Amino acid sequence: MTLIQWLLFILILQVVHFLGTWKLYVKAGRKAWEAIIPIYNAVVLMKIINRPTWWVILLFIPIINLLMFPIIWVETIRSFGKNTSKDSWLVILTLGLYIFYVSYMEDVSYVENRSLKPRTGTGEWVSSIAFAVIAATLVHTYFMQPYTIPTSSLEKSLLIGDFLFVSKFHYGARVPMTTVAAPMVHDTLPIIKVKSYLNVPQLPYLRLPALQKIKQNDIVVFSWPVDTVEQFFKKTNRRIRKPIDKKSNYVKRCVGIAGDSLEIRDGYVYINGVKNELPDRARLQFFYEADTDGKALSVKSLKSRYHVREGGRLQDGNYILNLSDEDAALISKNPTVKRLSKRISPKGEREEVFPNVSALDWNKDNFGPVYIPEEGKTVELNMETLPFYKQIIIEYEKNSLSVTDGQIYLNGGADPVSSYTFKQNYYWMMGDNRHNSEDSRYWGFVPFDHVVGKPVFIWFSWDSDGQGLSKVRWDRLFSTVGGSGERVSYFYPFVGLMVLLYGFNWFRKRKKAA
Repeated sequence: MTLIQWLLFILILQVVHFLGTWKLYVKAGRKAWEAIIPIYNAVVLMKIINRPTWWVILLFIPIINLLMFPIIWVETIRSFGKNTSKDSWLVILTLGLYIFYVSYMEDVSYVENRSLKPRTGTGEWVSSIAFAVIAATLVHTYFMQPYTIPTSSLEKSLLIGDFLFVSKFHYGARVPMTTVAAPMVHDTLPIIKVKSYLNVPQLPYLRLPALQKIKQNDIVVFSWPVDTVEQFFKKTNRRIRKPIDKKSNYVKRCVGIAGDSLEIRDGYVYINGVKNELPDRARLQFFYEADTDGKALSVKSLKSRYHVREGGRLQDGNYILNLSDEDAALISKNPTVKRLSKRISPKGEREEVFPNVSALDWNKDNFGPVYIPEEGKTVELNMETLPFYKQIIIEYEKNSLSVTDGQIYLNGGADPVSSYTFKQNYYWMMGDNRHNSEDSRYWGFVPFDHVVGKPVFIWFSWDSDGQGLSKVRWDRLFSTVGGSGERVSYFYPFVGLMVLLYGFNWFRKRKKAA
């Protein structure tokens, strides 16, 4: 929906609200016109139902307002004596339209200074659960989101089984565009495995102010731009188009920011001609082929020692291992290993990589150079450059494009265009695990409106290959994602703080009781 369509939609809602409640406003001692003025009518309604004025803010926060509306409907009819469970269910199931019936068909009276305490234990339980869900959804949507690392694309920095907290406010929280969706789930409802949202209506893209910009080598969570799969990690032939905020979440390292020229040489990234230097905690990994002259090599022991996730025997005496350069140097000293060679696709050997142009002999290890678009910058647009930016122009920036006799036309214009100016920043995301990462080399740029947030904290880490308590990676619990030097776990200080808080609270309650 466009901004004009949304304003029209809000106007219609205001008219519906006025028609359904103006008589109730009058019965509560207010003026009828107070029911039609946007925002002010909500402030007045909070006074009528004897609820705090700050609730009005919650009514204008996407997703949160969906949870608040049923509460407001129930509180409204209860303020006029309709307190039964039947009344509550009717107003919820009719999406608030039961208020019309109460207003026009029943002779109700306003209950001033009514008790706000739930009449039953069940009512109190429901009330507590409802506001717990609202608070959790608010935090999850606009401040901090839990996230699990499912793949090894950032192995060494982030491991499979790491449970993260992803900050939404570092890069500016993205206001949900999908307005009707189940809280605290992504694109699929658990257990029943059905879509958790409605495609319409959609809010225009909006992002809250950011604390910082995306910097080179930041680890970033983003909505996978080319996601059309029905369910992530489930093979299916069904392809669907998802709203931006319901696309599958990916986590990669941002190796190139808007305005950069990026090139990959033998697996290493060069930005503006200079080799990219990763943080000291990061380790690039590549596939290596190990030749043992027919002798057996314990891949299992290598996995436990070097965190090798992928590896196995190719044929007698030959193994394929996924290693960092540092670990490869150590393994090469193993007397069983006669030869260890990195499997780099040579320059000029073409593979299916972005932008999938047959004239470009690019592959995953030797790629580019490619320009990463920057907001407000203009590029030359012709048949050679179009493959790089066609997806941006059509999908991400919502233009219509046609090509006739080698001439490019935008938005139905009569004259061909020879340049294009970008409307937002774009980024190049890659995994540190160079040979086991589906990243920008295969599907191109990540628009800023697809950015979700910044991983900041590992609160738990689980190693599926471990046994018993060794499954827990204790050294990673309550550790930071960023930073330099050896990783430090703050788990034990956290436990100590919790014990102190619990003891203080117990002492305070005991003293109060005495």
